[in-house]
Amino acid sequence: MSASAIPVGNLREVQDVDERYRLETGTIYLTGSQALVRLLLLQAQRDREAGLNTAGFVSGYRGSPLGGIDQEFWRARAFLERVPIHFQPGVNEELAATAVWGSQQINLFPASRYDGVFGFWYGKGPGVDRSGDAFKHANFAGTAKHGGVLVAAGDDHVCKSSTLPHQSEYGFIDAMIPLLNPTDVQDVLELGLMGYGLSRFSGCWVGLKMTEGNADSSQTVLIPRKLEIVQPEFEVPEGGLHIRWPDEPNDQEYRLQHYKIYAALAFARANQLNRVVIDGPRPRFGIVSTGKAYLDVLQALEDLGIDKERAGEIGIKLFKVG
Repeated sequence: MSASAIPVGNLREVQDVDERYRLETGTIYLTGSQALVRLLLLQAQRDREAGLNTAGFVSGYRGSPLGGIDQEFWRARAFLERVPIHFQPGVNEELAATAVWGSQQINLFPASRYDGVFGFWYGKGPGVDRSGDAFKHANFAGTAKHGGVLVAAGDDHVCKSSTLPHQSEYGFIDAMIPLLNPTDVQDVLELGLMGYGLSRFSGCWVGLKMTEGNADSSQTVLIPRKLEIVQPEFEVPEGGLHIRWPDEPNDQEYRLQHYKIYAALAFARANQLNRVVIDGPRPRFGIVSTGKAYLDVLQALEDLGIDKERAGEIGIKLFKVG
């Protein structure tokens, strides 16, 4: 591959990108933003291995802590185009969300070239706010059976580079979009793949919370090539849970509130997205944590000289919410 194949500054950077996005097995060193690019390549690979002819579509509007994500997509362009995964930065967050919504509609028309398109939106927390209308309409309409949508929200809790501190959970709750909260870079890959499985199973768009702690940090991760995703037993209504046309708004709302959300819960239970990490024979004190706070809890226990075995002995029970 020549240095001109992707828009980077020097050959060493090309070699770094080649390692980052070509490697199929084993471990690799990634930042959280790079893991999001790798996640899409992994999803495409899983689809090919499952016999699906899918493509990917990415659009959004950058902002810290996802300020450099568009650069990572541009650097990986040579790898993305082979899949194919099309990267188109949005004029703004709302238009990007509307474009991703369109990626779920290709199977509503004849002569589609793909079995489905998996969509990916990214934006800063305020972008989640301004995209609320598009998110609601798209989530009510649903995802394609072999498509699915992940919505990566960059949250600046401490207002490091924002005009206001913000968190996106409430915006996603308002749009009835299930939200995944990774703890670190490894979790970005694994929960991200689970997110596409969840989106396809339930017909919902799925949020992926990205804080500074997991977007900007670096970690040696194990590529989850063989991640097992369980498809739970679930009784679906006539016509299924996915996008269709024509589709009346009241029918969309009924399907979302009576079926799709419960399908998402069934998927979460079957795949243990929420799970007990530390347990013991006589638990007396329970801790529930999620995201970066989960790692803080583990660090606090370590600082106190309490490992998992000791925690179980003294009655501490730790529950991780994914």
